[in-house]
Amino acid sequence: FFWLVALLLSSLIWFFTVKASDPQDEPLQKGLLIFGVMFSVLLQEAFHFLYYKLLRKAIEGLVVLSKDGCSPISIQQMAYSKCYTEQPGRAGHVAGVGFGLMSGAFSMINLLADALGPGTVGIHGDSQLYFLTSAFMTMVLIFLHTFWGILFFHGCEYWRWWEITAVIIMHLAVSGWMFCNPLYMGSLVPSYLLMATTATWAYLLSGGSAQNLRCFLLCKS
Repeated sequence: FFWLVALLLSSLIWFFTVKASDPQDEPLQKGLLIFGVMFSVLLQEAFHFLYYKLLRKAIEGLVVLSKDGCSPISIQQMAYSKCYTEQPGRAGHVAGVGFGLMSGAFSMINLLADALGPGTVGIHGDSQLYFLTSAFMTMVLIFLHTFWGILFFHGCEYWRWWEITAVIIMHLAVSGWMFCNPLYMGSLVPSYLLMATTATWAYLLSGGSAQNLRCFLLCKS
């Protein structure tokens, strides 16, 4: 819901700025598109923070009402944590997956709408890998949103603003790389490298270790 509200507000702002500008001025329209994307990223992260504050207030209220000092039913149960104060970063799993799935869903809706035609991809010499690369880009964004959610919540909980800043910068960078298209390697390769780095970072913040990973791969308890 928070992601949808952020998307709605950023879409309205971009729509009104485009309508108020000269549609024949291509450099201006491209600049407005870049502005709209970057503003949307910042607005998404702002709503991400509001979502964290809302969950934190709700959990604190539930903790006060509980007898054992833990929330009886809240976001930490969905994140598979016994008590929110043990692993607050785990709540970011749920928030990140929610943001990622909604982002991916809207991306696929636009792709499927384009796939209906009319026209043929690559008929004018453009790349025929448009839909394939878009699918891979949507997948990496879903994973990135999940990992960013973990990092963002961890940074908010422990007042590590550099983690929050890193998430915002990474989100802006990935969004900016998309303007490299149709040079798809310029956006896909760095995005997947960033995903691997962010996944490792989020895994370690969530309590993971090399020993845990080795036991998982070897199917040992």
